[in-house]
Amino acid sequence: MAITHHPDILYRMAFAGIRGMGVELAQRLLDIIPNEKEFFSLSDRELKSITGSRSKAWERSSRDEMLRKAEQELSFVEQNHVKVLYFTETDFPQRLLNATDAPILLYTIGNCNLNSKHVVSIVGTRRSTHYGATFCDKLVEGLSQMLEGEVVIVSGLAYGTDINAHRAALKYKIPTVGVQACGLNKIYPAEHRNDAAHMVQTGGAVVSDYTSQDPIHRGNFLARNRIIAALSDCTVVVESANKGGALVTANIAASYSRDVFAVPGRVADEFSKGCNRLIMNNQAAAITCAEDLLKAMRWESKLVPEQAHELELFPELTAEQQKVVDILRKQGDLHINDLAGLMALPIYRLMATLVELDTKGVIATLPGCRYSLK
Repeated sequence: MAITHHPDILYRMAFAGIRGMGVELAQRLLDIIPNEKEFFSLSDRELKSITGSRSKAWERSSRDEMLRKAEQELSFVEQNHVKVLYFTETDFPQRLLNATDAPILLYTIGNCNLNSKHVVSIVGTRRSTHYGATFCDKLVEGLSQMLEGEVVIVSGLAYGTDINAHRAALKYKIPTVGVQACGLNKIYPAEHRNDAAHMVQTGGAVVSDYTSQDPIHRGNFLARNRIIAALSDCTVVVESANKGGALVTANIAASYSRDVFAVPGRVADEFSKGCNRLIMNNQAAAITCAEDLLKAMRWESKLVPEQAHELELFPELTAEQQKVVDILRKQGDLHINDLAGLMALPIYRLMATLVELDTKGVIATLPGCRYSLK
């Protein structure tokens, strides 16, 4: 189906491409100049007289270059059914308007409602562990049941936590949005192309503020984190080392006055150190399940309390089962013989407890008779 764009879309695209253009600056200019087309028709002298600015980015040569680039991009947009969202239109993500450095234009493929009632971004390390992947799955499952389709999951299509979040959303039939660090002429990384296609086909979207002509640059990945943070009501950091892009996203979200949550982990685990530090420094609230997030956000759950309790990461356990969990949380994965020694239990009795915990989805059975928390 053909996408109908605004008659001045070419000028809007060129306007958005000017260096340093953000919501505040764009609004100030359009309060003075009637429209984007007029901005490009004015002479340098007229523009300087009206705005009082001597920015080289607004000189005729720069503006002509932006128009040339926009003409080329418009051809790509029309040929590939890309939708262009502009900050003055109602379908533009309204949450972005509250972020001072957010882009004024987004390119998107897909029909996801970016103004959905609840939008949650999920971020974390690219080297996700079994613990982090399991938490992602449980969190999204809980959100899908508690909010029943009124939630959108946002992430960055990267390896690790990002793709875990997207795939969990697909699994539980929640729309999910991937924010790219490059134009929509490619999916990066290419291994996630099928996931991106599935996201678009099932009510999600892939979005970017980069054009098809923009090269992939290292700085793009940090820059796109501001969009992940700005699109969402809250950001959940699932796993992170002491440094990483997920912590950058968390800091940006906090600067936008958005809620930030982090998943606590064992103090010795490398990819829980960043989350634990966020919690310790009061930069993020700790969550262990979807119910925690809903309570913190004051979102109403469609489940009765008894049903919601069943969705917790660690369900109600017997004293013996809890002791196994406590040991594995402290020690990490263990061989059954070592675990039996720490539990002071014979193997046959411990095995029954381990089977029960595995059935409840609390632990994972690893090769070589080893066990770990999920």
